[in-house]
Amino acid sequence: MSATGLAPPSEVAERVVRAARGPCIAIVEERHEAEVRFATNTLTTDGVRVDRRVTAIVVEPPDTPGGPGTAGVARRSGEVDVDELVAEAAGSKTAVDDAAPLMEGGEDPDFGEDAGVTELEHLAPVVRGLVGAFARADATDAVLSGFAEHRMTTTYLATSTGLRRRHAQPTGALQLVGRGGGASAWAGAGTADFLDVELESLEETVRRGLRWAARRIDVAPGRHDVLLAPSAVADLMLFLAGAASGRESEEGRTVFSKPGGGTRLGEPLTPLGFDLWSDPAEPGLECAPFFVTSVSSADASVFDNGLPLGRTDWLRKGRLESLRYHRAGAVRSHARPAAGADNLSLALAGAEGSLEDLVGAMERGLLVTCLWYIREVDPKTLLLTGLTRDGVYVVEDGQVVGATGNFRFNESPVDVLVRATHASSAVRTFAREGGSWMNRTAMPALHVPGWNMSTASQAI
Repeated sequence: MSATGLAPPSEVAERVVRAARGPCIAIVEERHEAEVRFATNTLTTDGVRVDRRVTAIVVEPPDTPGGPGTAGVARRSGEVDVDELVAEAAGSKTAVDDAAPLMEGGEDPDFGEDAGVTELEHLAPVVRGLVGAFARADATDAVLSGFAEHRMTTTYLATSTGLRRRHAQPTGALQLVGRGGGASAWAGAGTADFLDVELESLEETVRRGLRWAARRIDVAPGRHDVLLAPSAVADLMLFLAGAASGRESEEGRTVFSKPGGGTRLGEPLTPLGFDLWSDPAEPGLECAPFFVTSVSSADASVFDNGLPLGRTDWLRKGRLESLRYHRAGAVRSHARPAAGADNLSLALAGAEGSLEDLVGAMERGLLVTCLWYIREVDPKTLLLTGLTRDGVYVVEDGQVVGATGNFRFNESPVDVLVRATHASSAVRTFAREGGSWMNRTAMPALHVPGWNMSTASQAI
């Protein structure tokens, strides 16, 4: 039995494949999660959760990618009747246009091992550090709130062609919000194990933001020179990468569609030579080296489960290098198959220094720490709208001299890269909004002239 009291995950995957008695893909995902939440300088809740999801995909693959095929999918959680699950999947089969031969390969040496686990002990260093942080906040009439979480997701993939893959993914996050004197400040970090997270550094970032906010400076909406902290850049780049759909671009529905038809693949998009990429082997951002999905979409296919993943350059030296295509779509479009790994990095070759260095070089402008409530307005330009949150600071002559209110913004991530004039070196960061679904990002800070703060916001 596994740590959950259920049958071992690898055994469940094997049983699904055997029960199908034909072309089939089995995915078993087991997640162990621990979290601690705090508010008003006090720990409020903690807990551990365990969840298992089993997916059966029964297919009729074609001889070659893009040929006729069918697929049916069924998913259930917890203890699963494998025969019922497979029968449900087989009964839901329909014709699909993403069919391809199933991936083949051998068995990972650790396929039969039990799922990885996490527990509250993983968060013990954070909890111990918070005791001192709460005392320091009390001493300055500030209030800290936030949460720390750690989860271990172990994925087992088995196919009727003999492929057996296993990946255990540790994922952690810490978010800290400080409030005092009518102002607020935020800091956050993503991590695999919390060994690289310095709570005192995040705490100092929050305390510094509250000190800056002691002086309030009214700034009118409009276009401003802006410094985007790496967290804000991460949220924007997640939208840019999400728009890189080959099929939707061919159909004229994305910012990467070419006027008159086709895509902008190969075109220069930015005057500075930005690189944007995903790589499962990226140091510090390691993730699954094979593709897994339980549902097909415009550019992701269940038939591609087990596809090996390497580095995929979305932008290379400012040019649009790749769009997402599953294997069947790549054949139809005479393109390269591309599926992004579970991380994202942006860098500008030769860029050095930090966000603080960019502040020191700014004559006058605004420093934006993070973004929130971001929504797409126009997919053809990738125009986004959203809010600044927990800290917009005024910079004059290389110094932060105070804080202003929050704003609603209207910007396209593509236009942001076009207008960016300076970048810092890239660092691991945590997207305030997108970090919940893409934890592993490395981004620079950016200096962007003409950022559109369209209206004032009452958010704090």
